[in-house]
Amino acid sequence: MITTEISNIRKAWDGIAVNFDRYVTPTANWVLAKTALHFAGLNPGRQFLDVASGSGALSLPAARLGAKVLAVDISPVMIERLKARAEEEGLKHLEGRVMDGQHLDLEDNTFDMAGSQFGVMLFPNFQQGLSEMIRVTRPGGPVFLVAFGPLQNAEFLGLFIEAIQEVEPDFSGISPDKPLLPFQVSGDGVLQQKMEAAGLENVRVRPFIHRLSFYTGRQMWNWVTSSNPITNEMISGLADRQKKRLVQILEDRIKERSRGKEPAILEVGVNIGIGEKVK
Repeated sequence: MITTEISNIRKAWDGIAVNFDRYVTPTANWVLAKTALHFAGLNPGRQFLDVASGSGALSLPAARLGAKVLAVDISPVMIERLKARAEEEGLKHLEGRVMDGQHLDLEDNTFDMAGSQFGVMLFPNFQQGLSEMIRVTRPGGPVFLVAFGPLQNAEFLGLFIEAIQEVEPDFSGISPDKPLLPFQVSGDGVLQQKMEAAGLENVRVRPFIHRLSFYTGRQMWNWVTSSNPITNEMISGLADRQKKRLVQILEDRIKERSRGKEPAILEVGVNIGIGEKVK
């Protein structure tokens, strides 16, 4: 049964899926994915589950390593784009299915490893999503999550919000009393605590600096507005002239950051957490 909440979430991600696949998936996300997969110890031939896969930023690198990958995402359009990429690369051991990661339609103890990159961190019920990943992983298997670190270490978002406030001074930004969903496990020690609370053993959390490269303000605009429905909510009240002005502000900021050397690099603090399912 699809609830109204899940239906709305699916609709929101379907709405940005094509641009997400175009602007977000083929970026530094693949570098980050390879780092996480190396940390987790993924080997060829292993059964790997990617939860909230998007259009394949984690699944594709895993399949390229020779793993047998099942990618699941709530958005049918995301899965369509993932399948298209897999077919284009000839990755026959990468399968995509539409599925709610908070309620996986999969048998217990099925996969050698389960992972999620910037996926489960977005779930309304984070703990339920993590528990589902653990349930379908075989005893002794690794489960890992890639999630944002502290909000203040996300340079792209800080710059974007500053630009919005320049064109719309009444925009209040992000309330510290109500953190954005992508940052729900970003606090010091929170990711480790939640992974241990879910029953994982030998939990390790490794901080990582995720570097985003932007050549122009328009490129940054495309990336930010395609990366998450939340950013589109931020600019939903802006008039077209304000959006054009916002892009111009981003152009100026990117030029300032690059200091005449392309591209400009914006850093994002990321945590890679990995634990093992109890045998």
